[in-house]
Amino acid sequence: MRYDNITKATFLKRPNRFIAEVEVDGHTEVVHVKNTGRCKELLIPGCEVWLTAPGTPGRKTKYDLVAVKKDNGILFNIDSQAPNKVAKEWLEESGEYTYIKPEYKYGDSRIDFYMERGQEKYLMEVKGCTLEIDGMGYFPDAPTERGIKHIHELIKAKEKGFNAMLAFVIQMEGVTEVRPNVDTHPEFGQAMAEARKAGVDILFLTCRVTPDTLKISM
Repeated sequence: MRYDNITKATFLKRPNRFIAEVEVDGHTEVVHVKNTGRCKELLIPGCEVWLTAPGTPGRKTKYDLVAVKKDNGILFNIDSQAPNKVAKEWLEESGEYTYIKPEYKYGDSRIDFYMERGQEKYLMEVKGCTLEIDGMGYFPDAPTERGIKHIHELIKAKEKGFNAMLAFVIQMEGVTEVRPNVDTHPEFGQAMAEARKAGVDILFLTCRVTPDTLKISM
């Protein structure tokens, strides 16, 4: 996945979860943050961020904030739409599946991907990981009842004969595993443990990250 254009800026503050103020080309600019999560350990005043300008007519903001460099030098892609895009690219490039359908209606949810390979049927739910602590990835960074609901749907699908997968797209380099953030949402940890026990495959999809690209590298 590649952004058409990218601009380096300095983060100033985040008045709310949708927007941030940055310094770009010597002036202050209000930009859209493409992640409604907290990202408080990333978006620190003075940090280096990267912006893209989609050029969509009628936008209130010129730029989207899509990447940030942490104080340890690691570059994070924080675009919440990116994990599904790179997962789709990865699935298509793998050549393993004869049919791939995004946003598949199953039960009371929309699961990110439905795939087929011969007579085998697969469901894959994708989560983007942007929280890193001491070299380990954690999810979620805020409580997610929707995430728990999706895991329960995967468990039901597994019981009905589907190959069910929970895939974490790790949106930074140097991290190879994601653990449930039980301090923030203990119920998610419980749901993830139930999924493992039920035979749901847990995938950790490592990525190559640059200011203007994100690509699954495993």
